[in-house]
Amino acid sequence: MYDSFSQDYDRFVNWQNRLSFEMSFIVDRIHKSITKQDNDIRVLDTATGTGMHAIALAKKGFIAAGSDISTGMIEKARSNAIKHNQKIYFKTAGFGQNASTFHDHSSLFPFDVLLCLGNSLPHVKNQQELTITLSDFYSCLSPGGLLLIQSRNFDSILQKRERWIEPQSHWEGDREWLFLRFYDFLSDGHIQLNILTLKRKPELGWTQSIMETRLFPLSVEIMENTLLESGFVDIEFFGSLSGEPFYKETSQNLVITARKK
Repeated sequence: MYDSFSQDYDRFVNWQNRLSFEMSFIVDRIHKSITKQDNDIRVLDTATGTGMHAIALAKKGFIAAGSDISTGMIEKARSNAIKHNQKIYFKTAGFGQNASTFHDHSSLFPFDVLLCLGNSLPHVKNQQELTITLSDFYSCLSPGGLLLIQSRNFDSILQKRERWIEPQSHWEGDREWLFLRFYDFLSDGHIQLNILTLKRKPELGWTQSIMETRLFPLSVEIMENTLLESGFVDIEFFGSLSGEPFYKETSQNLVITARKK
């Protein structure tokens, strides 16, 4: 799914708005957790997509790396890094594969900070994969290292059975893109995420495509228990990457910070 979506992903996300909203909190949490100078802090952005968070961190002086299971996304991330004149080590790696992928790179590994943003972690298939993934995150970090996770607030989504997510749009000249996302609630407790992409060119009219993927809805309880079992401490919850408080019933996002012992 995400290989094909990689060509439109930077149209789907308004990076200027998103980074201006998120980066202050991310950098602040790094500075509160890690006492090194920025140019000595090693950050791994897992499920990096097209690499824009890693690039933003590199621009601020951090040593940044990124991984993603999608080769299409990694190719786009490398291209974006060149466009932004940033040297970033991007590797193809899925959840549970990051420690084995990076452990031979002594200039990077272990990392001081590990990010998993953009509702990526719910792409694990089940509790077993979540446990493997968080244990792998733990292995990637130095003692005292910071883990920062962002996902949707599935406690609220499951309670309210909310199907539709706010649509996104993009224009390039006279071409238009519309991205519509909605959930299907499956009988086995999983959620199917559907992404409908509409594209319009004046000479051709509208074309459409749809992609879908299964999500494992991560509740606060599941995340806290699995993080503790994996060895993480100092777990905190927020309602967004602006640092606002988390409310299970109303927050749109679940943002978690934790620390390796």
